[in-house]
Amino acid sequence: MTIFVGLDWGGSSHAVCIVDSVGKILDHFSVAHDRDGLVDLVARLRRYGPPGTTPIAIERPSGLLVDVLVEAGFAVTAIHPNAVKACRPRYRAAAAKSDAGDAYILADILRTDGHRLAPLEPQSDAIKALRALVRGRDDLIATRLVLANQLRALLESFWPGPAGLFADIASPISLAFIQRYPTPESASRLADKRMAAFLAQNQYCGRRSVADVLGRLRSAPSPIAAEVEADAKGELVRAIASTLESLVTQIAKLSSRIEHAVAELPEGRIVMSFPRAGKICAAQITAELGDVRTRFQSEDHLAAEAGVTPVTYQSGKSRGVAWRWACNKRLRAAVTCFADNSRHASPWAAKVYQDARTRGCRHPHAVRILARAWLRILWRAWQDRMPYDPQKHTAARAICAQG
Repeated sequence: MTIFVGLDWGGSSHAVCIVDSVGKILDHFSVAHDRDGLVDLVARLRRYGPPGTTPIAIERPSGLLVDVLVEAGFAVTAIHPNAVKACRPRYRAAAAKSDAGDAYILADILRTDGHRLAPLEPQSDAIKALRALVRGRDDLIATRLVLANQLRALLESFWPGPAGLFADIASPISLAFIQRYPTPESASRLADKRMAAFLAQNQYCGRRSVADVLGRLRSAPSPIAAEVEADAKGELVRAIASTLESLVTQIAKLSSRIEHAVAELPEGRIVMSFPRAGKICAAQITAELGDVRTRFQSEDHLAAEAGVTPVTYQSGKSRGVAWRWACNKRLRAAVTCFADNSRHASPWAAKVYQDARTRGCRHPHAVRILARAWLRILWRAWQDRMPYDPQKHTAARAICAQG
């Protein structure tokens, strides 16, 4: 018997609906999100047939629940929540919503439109590990930015001097200075000799002289906070700086591991062969691309997933082009970063970017146009499992020949 399963996932429990080929509900139940609940879910689904013949629809493409079902051999299909939301009026007139109802809608969408949807294919363990490292590092960098802004705002509120003393407030030397001199009182006796010793101890690059560094510190607005308030804020400054220092250290360790991991992957070496792709940016692209070649049906599919192609609205004589919101935002950030860097090393990329700017495109738009052009080449290299070769890139070879 042909069945279709809809699974509406939740934080503590999951609603499951099973329908037959004509949409009749065969079973409706919920399972807890724990070890026993997931084991019971797999066992109950297996009663209806082998896992390979039991398609399951769910609203998310990743997570522990999805991994359990895929590892058990079930054909799991991810359906975008917007599609489920758009289909609700087909089943009810009132604007009601329930987990059980969404599970039924998912199962029925899979029954009627499953031939248009591709089931998920498991990525290799190396790709999963790289993706976890890359996404975790990106999240830590976002946290670092929040803490750096919080530290800067706190310093500006009572002692602005250290906030602009060095180029980056989250740099090791800046954090070391803030932790040693968190208040105006602690830095009141700081003179040339002590500052020179501090800069030498923290391996200052020497961009400015000791006198210039002290001049920047003393030219900042004078603090007006009372002693008790300054001491309290100094403790907060030291706490944030200490946390930020530990975070910066861990980000550096993760970056080193990511650079080593991407260099060992065949897909990573393909992306790294492109001009100015680097290792971290190549790792970000590789982690989102994965190693399942059938995941993207065409280069246009990949470009839409990466969010570098606009959305066109056309009806009759009216036509509009808008920004693409529904996409893999991590992949878009990675490919646009690579595209922006590549124009400094590839004459062809520089020409594509400059032509877009000449047509009146702003910098972000021109970078997305260049990223779309690069994705055509990246798609071909990824499918052929071959690194980028400028000699096979006809347009790039022609521009190089023109000098």
